[in-house]
Amino acid sequence: MTSNKMNDTVDKLVIFLAKRDGIDKLVKTFQYVSKLVNWQAEATHPDLASRFKQWEVASGLSRKAFRTGRFLTGFNALRRNPGSTPTFKFLAVLANAGEMVYFFFDHFLWLSRIGTLDAKLAKRMSFISAFGEAFGYVFFIVSDSIIMKQGVEEERKLIALEKQEDSKDAKEKIRKIRGDRVMRLMAVAANVADLVIALAEIEPNPLCNHPLSLGVSGLVSAWAGWYRNWPS
Repeated sequence: MTSNKMNDTVDKLVIFLAKRDGIDKLVKTFQYVSKLVNWQAEATHPDLASRFKQWEVASGLSRKAFRTGRFLTGFNALRRNPGSTPTFKFLAVLANAGEMVYFFFDHFLWLSRIGTLDAKLAKRMSFISAFGEAFGYVFFIVSDSIIMKQGVEEERKLIALEKQEDSKDAKEKIRKIRGDRVMRLMAVAANVADLVIALAEIEPNPLCNHPLSLGVSGLVSAWAGWYRNWPS
């Protein structure tokens, strides 16, 4: 019995890491754990801090390589499933457009940071990429919030129906609504965390740019992504 459970977990881990998003969240965890260790060790153990800083930089650059072509995801989402209503279509266009700008210019940021393009381009590419990221995530958050609100209202109606009729169909619908809500909450958490990181690049400030703020935000985003991408 224990062996089967272990094999199931290993199978799920292999499937998770085979996904681009899966390996990205793992490396993102490395990136932000190393940022926090570097911050903690900087004053007392500079040699250790330097090593973790190198790990942080290497992880950040490798994640950009993994995301090559990722901007097409937003384009394909708009092409295949733009939204069920005019409001959601409008939000989807704004959200995915911002994300496409983010991932597209992130390619040039990566190339400038590894020396293929002029290093002077890095700051400009980083600003444009972060601006697109922040812009897009605001509308993803709004869209998910609206859907969750609608789900709560629908769930209340179904609960009332279930009490009256003991409907199995109502119970199944309630279960699906609750499952969808958890996934959307994870998406909102990740998007808010990434929004903090993007704001730190767009408009540097003591709150968003503090290593603790960046480190915790990065881990929230990574671990919310783990939850959403983990095979069921």
